[in-house]
Amino acid sequence: MVDKEKRPPHIRLALRLLHVYFSFARGMTMGVRAACFDAEGRIFLVRHSYVGGWHMPGGGLERNETVEEALAKELREEGNLRIIGKPQLVQVYFNTTTTRRDHVVFYRASVEQTAPRPPDWEISDSGFFSLDSLPEGTTRATHRRLAELRGEQEPDHRW
Repeated sequence: MVDKEKRPPHIRLALRLLHVYFSFARGMTMGVRAACFDAEGRIFLVRHSYVGGWHMPGGGLERNETVEEALAKELREEGNLRIIGKPQLVQVYFNTTTTRRDHVVFYRASVEQTAPRPPDWEISDSGFFSLDSLPEGTTRATHRRLAELRGEQEPDHRW
């Protein structure tokens, strides 16, 4: 599992500066993530170029965008994923990883991949993984969310 403190110092600084900017531009930030499962029950994870570890796909909400619109956009951008049916809202978390004003709206979704997702400047790797064979470096938050989905632990209110 990857710990946020294992991020290289320049990445931690860049993320902190980005969030300082957002603190002036926005009163509160909100993001969306999803546990995305294919027809075989595998979960889709991404590895970003700018932060360590494997994560569930997601991103921030923009002005005039609903949470479900942001979810569909982020899944399309990060994995060429299309949501099948209606995503299931799981929990809204308070995320204090970088600031004390961020929230993550977390969904569970059935998806299909419309095309392979080649690496680029944002997503360095991605793929579907069996729940009993997650890649090395899967983040603690991802492990916690999966344990909550399996009913192995109560949902926390903090990401």
